[in-house]
Order: sequence, then structure tokens, then C-alpha cells
Amino acid sequence: MNVYDSERMTDVLAAAGYGPAASPAEADLIILNTCHIRERAAEKLFSELGRLRRLKEARAAEGGRLRLAVAGCVAQAEGAEILARAPFVDLVFGPQTYHRLPALLTQAEEHGATIDTDFPAEGKFDFLPQQRAAGGGPVAFLAIQEGCDKFCSFCVVPYTRGAEQSRPADAVLAEAKRLAAAGAREITLLGQNVNAWRGAGPDGGTWPLARLLFALAEIPGLLRLRYTTSHPRDMTPDLIAAHAKIPALMPFLHLPVQSGSDAVLARMHRGHRVADYLRAVERLRSARPDIALSSDFIVGHPGESEADFEATLALVREVGFAQAFSFKYSPRPGTPAAAAPEQIPEPEKAARLAALQALLRAQQSRFNEAMVGQALPVLLTGPGRHPGQLAGRSPYLQPVHLHASREWLGSIRTVRILAAHPNSLAATIEPEEHAAA
Repeated sequence: MNVYDSERMTDVLAAAGYGPAASPAEADLIILNTCHIRERAAEKLFSELGRLRRLKEARAAEGGRLRLAVAGCVAQAEGAEILARAPFVDLVFGPQTYHRLPALLTQAEEHGATIDTDFPAEGKFDFLPQQRAAGGGPVAFLAIQEGCDKFCSFCVVPYTRGAEQSRPADAVLAEAKRLAAAGAREITLLGQNVNAWRGAGPDGGTWPLARLLFALAEIPGLLRLRYTTSHPRDMTPDLIAAHAKIPALMPFLHLPVQSGSDAVLARMHRGHRVADYLRAVERLRSARPDIALSSDFIVGHPGESEADFEATLALVREVGFAQAFSFKYSPRPGTPAAAAPEQIPEPEKAARLAALQALLRAQQSRFNEAMVGQALPVLLTGPGRHPGQLAGRSPYLQPVHLHASREWLGSIRTVRILAAHPNSLAATIEPEEHAAA
């Protein structure tokens, strides 16, 4: 979502005469777009601001000017505290107000340091430019839903992104068509709870995500669809069935479970039980036998016992994940879990995380190794790290590297997987693809 927001800030600023700078040293404006999900997000922000302060002062000494802005969820959560600790910052604005960027910059120019962390009545998507300033590429993000009504005990998203809002289907389809016309072959639909999307349809009714996916799959040139991040509570039967019926919908789904313990899930206010998650996985695999799953895990949530943690390891072993993100619980100010009793000591959280990550890494390695020898369709997305090399994405979102002609960028080619690495695959183009070219 932050990548998408940063791209859209570029679009908004293009109308005000700004273009991307090659480096901070060449910039007139630097925006730090922040996320509050990760641990120590605020501390990392202020560390980076300290470095940029020296750059700003050096620019002023040369008779020039550099403006600094802080955007995103840390800006929303910290607000005036950022200006109190870093008074050299010119602008602080939240994720719901970046469509106002040109006006906010003018306000900061005329009146000094400015803060805008409101949740405006008007939706920002209605005010964003239709055209993208950045050049089109084969892979694109498209935000269709924002905010969250779930209020998990550990999470700040409802406070920084606001209530769940779904964009109308017409607006989503129009943006997707523009992206496809600009060269996008794969679109990832974004939302804090993307499968909670319920958008106004062109027929006057309310569409669920499954219906939107069917409509997107009909757009010429759009070959692949993904969506993230999903909540187990919103994996409806029609959405699960869409995985069997829409060839463009990739066989890879990120479905966070967070814990394998019902007791911890209840403390987290997740609203689902382990059995609910396993039932959704079973139905997904029945609908699409080749589907692979990734997930999110938090270890050391307040009150998590050793038995609770063992239940998480048991769930991981039962499901088997192609990929996963795992973190130690870290308190977020204002969230219920931050004030909860039974906080887990850091050494215990670290030990549990290490054990979980070892299991998840082993599963990811086995999944990648199972690809060796297979022929996979790979979307070639850009240059690789070595001369003559291209990088691409497998249907399972694995990075794939191979030697191929740059003329094939943006196309899907059948490749043979030669080797598996911890986080990527090595491949070669199948002979018939060379012959077809």
C-alpha cells in the first residue's frame, strides 16, 4: 500500500511541476513515507530525519533550499510530536490527505511547518490524477480498499488508516484499464482488508470482490491478477470459487493467521478460530489444488504461553507455507495489547521467533526446491543483476532470474527451473519459446 501511495504522490506532485530526483542530494523535496506496522518505525524515522537535517542545512549554506515532509502512518500516529522532535520538518501529513499535497506545500511555504492528519469527508481517490506520472510497467498495484474495522488488539491500522472504505467498481475498472493500456500485465489489488471490499457496482448493486475479479479478468492485455492482504473472516465461498474459475487469478494467496492458538487469537480479537482458518485452506486447495499460501505470524503476543506457541508451530506444520512473514510482538501506543498484562519478556519472544522462522525457512526452501525441473510461465519484469539477465515472477510470486532478450520484457514466457535458492529461482528459456520468437 505504501508503494502505491508513493506512486500516487508522484502523480499529484507532477501536476505541481515536480519530477523524481535521482538522489536526495539533488532533490528540492524529500518525502519519507512511513509505515507503523514494523517495530521501531518512529525511531527509524527520526534517525533518517537526523541525516536529512544535515543535508538541509548544507543546502541552506549554499544558498539553496530543501524541504522535508513526513507522510504515512507514523505521521498520522505521531502528528505534532514529529515537529516537536524535528522542528526542521516542513510538512507532516497522513495517508488520507496526500491528494492535497500541492496545497499543503503552499501552506507550509506561506505559514511555516504544517500538519494535516485529518480524515477528510471526501475520499482521496476521487481527487487523484487519472494518469500515472511514472511510466507503465508490466507489474502494477491498484488500491481498491482502505482502512480496517477489525480492531485487532495489536494493530494501529484502524487508527492510522481509518474505517474500511471500498472504491466503486467503475473507478477500479477504469484505473485497471489505464494500467493495462500502459503496459501492465499483472495487477495486484491492494487493501488493508482487501477481501472485505464491497464496492458500488455499475448496475446499482454492491459487488463482492469475486465479481470484481471476474470483471477485471476480461480486460484485454491483463494476464495476471493477485490481491493482498486478506483476512480469514472474509474468505467467502464465492471468492474461494473464483480461484477455480478465473485462470488469470494466480495460484498464490497471502492469508494471515497470526497465531495457531485459539486462546491467542481471542486475545488478538481476530474474530476467527484455528478451525476456521484450516477450513478456508481446505476449501481453497479443493478449488485450486496447485494454490500456495503465505501468511503473517506474531509471536509473543501478551499472554501467549509456551503451549500457545507450540500450537502455532503445529499449525505451520499442518498447513505448509510457501512463504511467510513473522515478527515479535511489539507494542503500538493506543492499542489494547500495549496495556495488556502478561507481556512476554524479549528474550522469550526472540527465542520463539527464531524457532518459528527456522521452520518457515525450511518450508520455503522445500517449496522452492520442488520447482526444480518444472516448466513455469514467468512474467519478465525487468533487468537482472548480471549482464544479459532478466528477472521475472513465477505464478507463486517467486523471483526468477534467467538469461533472455530484453525484447521479451513484459511478456510471459515458459521457463525451465534449473536451481532453487532461499529466496529466488534460476531458470532457462524453453527451446520452443526461442523458436517462437
